[in-house]
Amino acid sequence: MTKANGPEAPATHSSGSPSMAAAVFGSIRAPFLTLPPVCVLLGWACSNWIGHPVNIVHLLLILLGSLAAHMSVNSLNEYHDFRSGLDFQTQRTPFSGGSGSLPAQPHAGPLVLATGLITLAITAAIGIFFITLYGPAILPLGIAGLIIIGTYTTVMTRSAFLCLIAPGLGFGSFMVIGTYLALGGQWHATPVIASLIPFFLVSNLLLINQFPDYEADRQVGRRHLIIVHGVQAGIRVYGVFLILTYLSVIVGVALGFLPVWSLLGLLTVPLAIRVFGGLKKHAEDIPQLIPFLGQNVLLVLATPVLVAAGMFIG
Repeated sequence: MTKANGPEAPATHSSGSPSMAAAVFGSIRAPFLTLPPVCVLLGWACSNWIGHPVNIVHLLLILLGSLAAHMSVNSLNEYHDFRSGLDFQTQRTPFSGGSGSLPAQPHAGPLVLATGLITLAITAAIGIFFITLYGPAILPLGIAGLIIIGTYTTVMTRSAFLCLIAPGLGFGSFMVIGTYLALGGQWHATPVIASLIPFFLVSNLLLINQFPDYEADRQVGRRHLIIVHGVQAGIRVYGVFLILTYLSVIVGVALGFLPVWSLLGLLTVPLAIRVFGGLKKHAEDIPQLIPFLGQNVLLVLATPVLVAAGMFIG
């Protein structure tokens, strides 16, 4: 893997340089902001199936808050990876290694940091609105979510366990259950079980995207699963989390907490098998692994959408 010796010299403001706005746009990883709507959709589906009427304005606020949270964690991650020098060492792929926005436009660093903090404040403000509306049931999730956003890159990537589960908690457990609670629900087993689906899938999304970066990550002091326990351990955990994803659907239906139509989520099993096979075969051959990283994104998005569709039908 080609590595840079260190941070490049600051880019000039020539006409060929990316604009500051483009650097911010790249740092929020706008093309990848599809995950929050999917998780909000699943939380809404839980609320609808249980029988809560939906307030469209509240639903849109929840969606805005979830998108702001994702923008915040992406911006802060890009900023800290630029400051640590990691962005100059990664083998960038369409799905890993950062956007490359700040190495191309170092002067945008403070603006990217400000974007991360402002979107974090927007997330917190929307959470406070729902707490004042429905009470403190959502407060523990909100506090934990803000902690994950603020500390993921600088703290949680130093722990193999926290780095593994934090993405799944943030997007799975907190967004799905938080959406349900913010739509007026009280704690219930249905959104908890449904949230396990994106919990395992999103944890796997970050895990598989660490394979191209693990050597560069190690150089800057990260201690995620692949660095601490090796490539084969990463492959095994990815496979176990896939199994647990589909078991969550099956058990939820068997116990009556999810409708039978939620089994539509099992339609992605062939894709999951294909991605897992590609990971096993090409875990250390990054060019060959890249197509499977893309298929994994499809898997992560399609499975909760199919489960949510089943809940609306049910």
